[in-house]
Amino acid sequence: MSAYNRLVKLTVISDVICPNCNIGQHELIGAISYCQDTLHLPITFEIEFLPFRLIPTRILPDENTPKVSKDEFFNSTVGKEPWAAMQASIMKWSQEKNIPIAFKGLVSQSTRAHRLSRKAYQIGGQDKQLPFLCAVFRAYLEEEKDVADLDVLSEISEQTGVMSKQEALDFLHSDELLEEVNTMCEKVRSKVTGVPMTIIDGKWCVQGGQSSDVFIQIFKKLADTGVSAAPSPFAAPVVALTA
Repeated sequence: MSAYNRLVKLTVISDVICPNCNIGQHELIGAISYCQDTLHLPITFEIEFLPFRLIPTRILPDENTPKVSKDEFFNSTVGKEPWAAMQASIMKWSQEKNIPIAFKGLVSQSTRAHRLSRKAYQIGGQDKQLPFLCAVFRAYLEEEKDVADLDVLSEISEQTGVMSKQEALDFLHSDELLEEVNTMCEKVRSKVTGVPMTIIDGKWCVQGGQSSDVFIQIFKKLADTGVSAAPSPFAAPVVALTA
């Protein structure tokens, strides 16, 4: 990294069962690739994903709760018409981007997936965590798999080079990182009303599944400010979410 290359820290709060989080991740990664490969902006990126449970544990306590279909669950919790409208909106994006999204399959609680995501980050930072999360999104939102299932998660872990299947199974059968994930989810839920949320350099917040164009404009402004983060090209700072 050259002396004029600015490191931008991106902290993304998301849930692997959230279609809008999947959209936001695709758009963010697309923006990063465009800024680096096409615009050649003098910035590099460091990304960390933090856990959020879209479905509170009071509604879906844990992975051992009897499973229901996505249609049955969301029709009963958000209503038939809002659920249909949400699907239509997401399908529009899916068709425009040629990225398949399915709304069948079972609703999964995401605690186990978040634990493995945190483990992936501990093992290899974004180089391990990002491929793992992409594969979990694909399993849940394209392949209609249950991402609370031990075999599904351990296979994804092995396929993405996080841990072998047996190592992942041993990890998931333990309590490792369970308390950390639960605590992080509780802290984030007390401060965040919706996801995805992207925190830039711990100071500025981008709410919702924004388009690549939105992120590209932000990254251009960051590149223009150089190595120093001041003066801020954005609005007031956000409250730190990991404190």
